[in-house]
Amino acid sequence: MGNDTILVTVLLHRLATTFKIRDLGPPSFFLGIETLTVGDSFLLSQRRYMQDILSRSGMTDCKALATPASVTQPAVPTSDPFENPTQYRRIVGALQYLTITRPDLVYSVNMLCQFMHSPTDNHWCLLKRVLRYIKGTQDYGLRLRPSTTSDLHAYSDSDWAGWPIDRKSTSGYAVFLGDNLVSWVSRKQRTVARSSTEAEYKGLADVAAEVTWVVSLLRELGSTQASRQHCGATILGPHTWLPIQFSTLG
Repeated sequence: MGNDTILVTVLLHRLATTFKIRDLGPPSFFLGIETLTVGDSFLLSQRRYMQDILSRSGMTDCKALATPASVTQPAVPTSDPFENPTQYRRIVGALQYLTITRPDLVYSVNMLCQFMHSPTDNHWCLLKRVLRYIKGTQDYGLRLRPSTTSDLHAYSDSDWAGWPIDRKSTSGYAVFLGDNLVSWVSRKQRTVARSSTEAEYKGLADVAAEVTWVVSLLRELGSTQASRQHCGATILGPHTWLPIQFSTLG
């Protein structure tokens, strides 16, 4: 893909002199990801993959929900183990691939993955809630569109001791290159934070490392916009996003 058809043609010709290739035309469907044209942008969709997950889990005709997880009911273990842990692991593993185009599922899938070793009936109910959310959001995907700027914008947030089992915090971030989301994570912190400020700063350190890597990658790709950058951050308090703006200077 590229915005210069001549360079794309030259590249394909050079590849054809060394490898046996076949030009399939514009991107449409690859590795379970469908490319849809929406105006001047692309929508990366895994609708077929979602339908396959719902079919394998017997949730094709389930009632849709508006949210993937409950914020009032923590995922605490119960005394009743799930009767088919293999099915639980298979479906959760499939959901991990779905997060490639569904950043809104990252938090819920990360939570479900932490019970792969010994899932319970309660965890299965949480998994079915995610599937019911997917049922109503099959048209969602990752949209990529032309942007007028190459600035990096990163947002980070963390809870404090939100995990009831080991009292560890969960943090997440989202990194935008211009108007496009290019990197996102939601994961449990490795150590126990002794204050909400400490939890926020740990999340801030993670997103700062990610942005540093993105800037390094842009430099390797020859982007002149990544030659210099400055950043600023504002601590707004617990349970709020921390905006970090990395403005590129040519």
